[in-house]
Amino acid sequence: MEPSTAQAYDACLREALAQMGEWIPRWLKDVQDLLYQKEGAASQLREKQGWMEARTALESQRQFLSTRILETLAESVGNALPELAPPSRKLDGLSFGELELMGDDQVQEKVEEARVLQVIKIAADDDLVDLNARMCRAKGHAQVRPELNPLRSEIVTRALIKAINGIHAPAAVRNTWLQTGALLLGKELAAMYVRLGRLMDTWGVAPADYRVVTLNESRSPAVSPSQRDERAVEAVTPGAATGSQAPVLNLDQLHKLLVGNLEQQGAGPAGTGLPGSGNAMVRNLAAEVVTLMLKSIAEDQRLLPPIRSLLLDMKPALLQLASSEPRFFADRQNPARRLLDAITERSLAFSSEYSGGYGKFADEVHEIQRALEVPGADLPERFERLLARFIASQVTALPPSQILARGKAVKTLVRVEQRNLLAERVAAEFQARNDFESAPGVVRRFVEGPWAQVVAQARIDAADMDAGSPTDSPAVRYVHILPDLLWSTHLGTASQNRPRLIRVIPNILRTLREGLDSIDYPRADTETFFKALMGLHEAAYKAQRTDLASEGPASVRRQEATQTWMQPTEAKDSGFMEDMELDTQPAFVNTEPMARDPREMDALEPLLPVGTWVDVAQEGEALRCQLDWASPHGTMFLFSTAQGRQLSMSRRTLERQLLQSKVRVVADHGLVDDALDKVTRQAWINSVKVAEAGETEPGTL
Repeated sequence: MEPSTAQAYDACLREALAQMGEWIPRWLKDVQDLLYQKEGAASQLREKQGWMEARTALESQRQFLSTRILETLAESVGNALPELAPPSRKLDGLSFGELELMGDDQVQEKVEEARVLQVIKIAADDDLVDLNARMCRAKGHAQVRPELNPLRSEIVTRALIKAINGIHAPAAVRNTWLQTGALLLGKELAAMYVRLGRLMDTWGVAPADYRVVTLNESRSPAVSPSQRDERAVEAVTPGAATGSQAPVLNLDQLHKLLVGNLEQQGAGPAGTGLPGSGNAMVRNLAAEVVTLMLKSIAEDQRLLPPIRSLLLDMKPALLQLASSEPRFFADRQNPARRLLDAITERSLAFSSEYSGGYGKFADEVHEIQRALEVPGADLPERFERLLARFIASQVTALPPSQILARGKAVKTLVRVEQRNLLAERVAAEFQARNDFESAPGVVRRFVEGPWAQVVAQARIDAADMDAGSPTDSPAVRYVHILPDLLWSTHLGTASQNRPRLIRVIPNILRTLREGLDSIDYPRADTETFFKALMGLHEAAYKAQRTDLASEGPASVRRQEATQTWMQPTEAKDSGFMEDMELDTQPAFVNTEPMARDPREMDALEPLLPVGTWVDVAQEGEALRCQLDWASPHGTMFLFSTAQGRQLSMSRRTLERQLLQSKVRVVADHGLVDDALDKVTRQAWINSVKVAEAGETEPGTL
């Protein structure tokens, strides 16, 4: 029986694991045979011994390794879906900060992983295209999202490396297995992708649609299987297919530059490709890092063109600094690095050259650039002075009144968060009452909403005055009114005791109005509730039957979480955006989806880090704001513009606007960090393409 489209996804995964159980042992046997062939063809004793060591180690552990790989693959396939696990870093993703913390062995291991992945992708990914499309359709997506396919080559490669690295064998032996078997593995994966695609076709699963991008330069001629194999061999064979001079900066050199291990390497060019002394090598590498970093910054479209041009004009000064302080870009406390961070961070406040305050900012950056052009040996001290002047100008950019307004907004939001968190606990107390569920829905929603806010505010006021809880205090009276309120609105019971009903109604109305006035609850909403309440009281007084039912069973009543609520003055002080469906404003177009759905995040996990720049849809326009402050419990967020305007949101509103693309993240970390990550990426690519001298023997790094 053929599975339905909804069942085809799971059936395909089961079939893939079954096929892996067949070809993984075959692949390991093929790798062993290939190692034997290389051993026989080796002409040098050392090379022959390397191949023999790898072959005998694989022969002794082949069965165990096969089981281990299959187990790891099964686990990885199950955990690879975005909805089942947070996204993990790809093999080809490495940040500048991570590289600085790694050891030499870890760097080489990452390079080898990248080489193996490149070989497998070249050999297999052309045949993965159709399967990706069918897997996405089976998941119910109209357009292709490759990350939804847990059988993609990155997942398989990661599982393979994890399994092999868990085997008790020398690192050189494990690397030889990976390098020797990469192309064979790519071919096995490609064949499996073809079989699975045909199988899903027989099940009636049509491919999802790809987004078509018409770019002439993106078109490339079809690649035959033999050409693919040649490209894959070149990718994994050190030193192959390098028609030009080897790139200067590779990952190993960048890592050594960061940790300070290059000065001791002397003048020998072997293994480095660089002439001159160790110190000259450091300066040359530092200059290349600065050049690549500025190139990346110059291409960053989040910066306005004039600012990018001014930053590029600082290149001579930065190159001069690199000759004396070659690691300044890695030291976050270095004045030059801090100045770059400060300028690029502040530039994000302006979405166009017509934004308020941009002209003054651009003039300041221009003055900094001109000051750095002046020749002299005092360049490090000059960077420090310019940084101090720039920071001082930013501090004084806003008038004192706006600085005070920000402090007032923060204080207000802290108070609002405190009251709302307490109101949630108060609402839970009310919901646990025995008489709560029997009340009409309009009363239940009032009690767990506005009235919980009233009681929370009263308790906070009592705590601030340190007055304790006397029986006539508002905090006590507002809770004691609940039995009469809930009883009086239950038609079946209240109608049987009209004298009590007449006696309690005046006190109920008086106490409710007093409480709502204490939190400045909107008059219109107050009157709306009172109208409904008096209607219930009138119905109870006139009722003749005692079997009147209350509004619906509790299981089907509308469930409302306690919403973030502010007094009108609090909302004004903090620029608060109400918790409501904001579907009338247009969302941003061409917005990339967030890496994670905010609804999947832990309630205590920050939605955005403080300092994030965003565009907020306001009255049909994009308002550029920075997340200036987040409350201690992560329920309130304060944004501000370059002109000092305050805008606050609750977590619920921010989640909804992120999902609806009405808040678009511009940058959630430094642009210089991004640029240095791209430098690391380029060094990684250079390491994969070009081998160090002496890497042609098996097992060498």
